[in-house]
Amino acid sequence: MALCSLKSCKGSVTADTGKVEVRAFQVTAAERKTLQAEWDESGDAIFHRHCWSDLVDAAKKTSAGKNNLSELEVKLVKEAKKTAEFHDSDTFIKDEAKRIAKMLQQAKYPIFFTGAGISTAAGISDFRGKDGKWTVRDKAKEHGAKASKGRRQYSIMELRPTYTHEAIVKLLEMGMFKYVISQNTDGLHRLSGIPPEQISELHGNGFIQKCEKCKTRYDVNRSHRAMTMGEIMKVPPMKCERCHISHRTGRVCPNKACGGYLMNTIINFGDYLESPILDSAEENAKNADIVFCLGSTLMVSPANSLVEMGKKPIRLVICNRQGTPYDDYCNKVDENGRPVGSRIHGDCDKLMKAVMFEILGEEELKKWEAGRDRRMTEYDKKREE
Repeated sequence: MALCSLKSCKGSVTADTGKVEVRAFQVTAAERKTLQAEWDESGDAIFHRHCWSDLVDAAKKTSAGKNNLSELEVKLVKEAKKTAEFHDSDTFIKDEAKRIAKMLQQAKYPIFFTGAGISTAAGISDFRGKDGKWTVRDKAKEHGAKASKGRRQYSIMELRPTYTHEAIVKLLEMGMFKYVISQNTDGLHRLSGIPPEQISELHGNGFIQKCEKCKTRYDVNRSHRAMTMGEIMKVPPMKCERCHISHRTGRVCPNKACGGYLMNTIINFGDYLESPILDSAEENAKNADIVFCLGSTLMVSPANSLVEMGKKPIRLVICNRQGTPYDDYCNKVDENGRPVGSRIHGDCDKLMKAVMFEILGEEELKKWEAGRDRRMTEYDKKREE
């Protein structure tokens, strides 16, 4: 529980009220005293959703000469808007979880579409959130020393599947979902147990390498980032014509009759998506009658176009802290005036826990959740092999 950062509010921000978390840039203690919001020393603030909306409106009016926010605070609000992360109340999430569970039980071909937001609970920063990779980069460029705290550091070898990763596997095993399309490269979906025939990892997998000669793919259970410089130096680098980065990992194809060099499967900016993987994603996307989007801002193409390829009307369920270009699709209504989708702002783990409660029931949910320690041990063994 925290106090709302709008000084005139005086109210507490709780799980029952919903909230907005934002990040601007550093301001001095003297400057903070002159502002209408309580920005902390790192430029962070937390608001009730209506209080944040009021502050944004005040900044717009000030820019039009109709209000009295300081020039500094207008700049803070403008910068903070880029990072605003919205969280719905617990009551709203529980109510939507009930509706989502009924939608899924009636669906014939639901699929998942996942992004970086499902892995933040594992310790990975996302891209556009208030602590995201690109947010930190852009703030450093624009504000230099005034850029607030940096991203968390992590070792990809130590990352383990989150509650959401495991819930996806459970629902696939139950036959409630047919397929997963993922933008993530962290390897956590495959580590969690999703079979290769039920997933398209559009942007690659840090733990899967392929031979540039015979095209065989290998689950090396070791990230290409973990290669030693000695290993890398054994293989001559070859700069990619499109992304200008060498994909070679330093390993040689295990097939001695081949002897080709192994490459990572990561799709960098400029690279084409792999045709077989994209083709499988498109086939399943076209068959989908519900697309459950988790942890993605749906900004990256051509991946984002997949979510609107399914049966009409487009039935999208989106859970993400920030807005997406597809939010309006969630609120479209059917012939009876009922919304065909659902839009939840917040953490994927919180929503999936509520959805799993509705689908499994209290007792079965407890049994399944009790197995997490065992599953974590299994993940550790896989990474140690």
